[in-house]
Amino acid sequence: MGIVGAGPAGIYAADLLTKDETLAAAGVEVSIDVLDRLPAPYGLVRYGVAPDHPRIKQIQSALHKILDKPQVRFLGNVAYGIDLKLEDLHRHYDAVIFATGSDRDRPLDVPGIDLPGSHGAADFVFWYDSHPDVAPQWRVEGSSIAVIGAGNVAVDVARILAKDADDLLSTDITDNVHQGLRAKGVTDVHVFARRGIAQAKFTPMELRELDKQPGVEVIVYPEDFEMCDASVAAAEESNQVKTNVKVLQNWAIRDPRGEPRRLHLHFLHRPAEVLGEDRVTGLRTERMELTGDGGVRGTGEFVDHEVQAVYRAVGYLGSPLADLPFDEERGTVPNAGGRVLDMDERHMPGVYATGWIKRGPVGLIGHTKGDALETVTNLVEDRSSLPEAEAPEPEAFVRLLEERGVPYTTFEGWKRLETHEESLGEAEGRKRVKVRERDAMTRIARGED
Repeated sequence: MGIVGAGPAGIYAADLLTKDETLAAAGVEVSIDVLDRLPAPYGLVRYGVAPDHPRIKQIQSALHKILDKPQVRFLGNVAYGIDLKLEDLHRHYDAVIFATGSDRDRPLDVPGIDLPGSHGAADFVFWYDSHPDVAPQWRVEGSSIAVIGAGNVAVDVARILAKDADDLLSTDITDNVHQGLRAKGVTDVHVFARRGIAQAKFTPMELRELDKQPGVEVIVYPEDFEMCDASVAAAEESNQVKTNVKVLQNWAIRDPRGEPRRLHLHFLHRPAEVLGEDRVTGLRTERMELTGDGGVRGTGEFVDHEVQAVYRAVGYLGSPLADLPFDEERGTVPNAGGRVLDMDERHMPGVYATGWIKRGPVGLIGHTKGDALETVTNLVEDRSSLPEAEAPEPEAFVRLLEERGVPYTTFEGWKRLETHEESLGEAEGRKRVKVRERDAMTRIARGED
């Protein structure tokens, strides 16, 4: 079995395959290769979770145990579509699950969005998480910055922009990230949500963390607190919504603390235009009103906000995969319950998908477990009709990589890299410091450095 993508979605799928009772009862021995284009595993957990969220990063311990199973083999630094094609995977595996996630920013179609100073959140997140494929330098422009979005990514971006860089020195950030954030002169971060407070998608934990930063004051505007019948019902039916509304209401009525940096939360503001000629100088938003059913409509009233940079966090998209159909609008691989469908909506034999490339970037990391269960259940149900691999021997696939000159890494190599990062952290009184450069990661993992 082959799995393309070593993030939580792919690793959870591997775990379920090793535990499947139907396969065990049938005497089927499961052997799984988990492939990833990066030298290190864990995907979103390593390169998508903010560095000041160590509790969420602890999920790596559970993922580590799965990759350490004897039935599972991790092979990193293997790029599907470059080093391998679908026919190669079919030759070596009875079935393939694609779990490549969502790695691009969803576009925002407003005038001026392409001006210098306008950024996608994914690029910024990958930078502060030291993704090896992102340039090491990032300049945070201006003193006043707009963040567009009402989800956890928007909140993460806003928090990192407002935070004192030295407050991140206990995390695993690299020196270039610390220096880049330390050079910023941000005093105000404005977060704009198109809908109301009851429709915001961030979790209570993420929301509360905004107000726990030294030197940062969260400001909420009472005029944004419109609540329709649908909003009230949402708060009554969901503890998450109820908690968010209560927290925001308490912030709206409290007295200012006079902190040196401010994080403003604006609701019922639709981004209408990014202002500026040669670069960003402002953001124009339209005031919205609730329609009574949870939706919103424009009022025709526009407000200009003076900002020097705009970060859009309006969702992620997956990237197209070689030899597979792709839904550009949703950023996903077309599928039915994880069974990948061709252009005629027929199941491509032996090809499956799970995680965000299957369903889009919805839900938290833990939600990928149920998603993987659906895909694995359908794969196991199809087992009698799966095309048999021509060369299923584990050594045959490794031989292919070596013949093509692919400098692949292994799980033992990842442990070596992990130990190296921990030693870098120990020297600075931290748990670990990431190695950022791909070549360095590869050399360390392969024992060549």
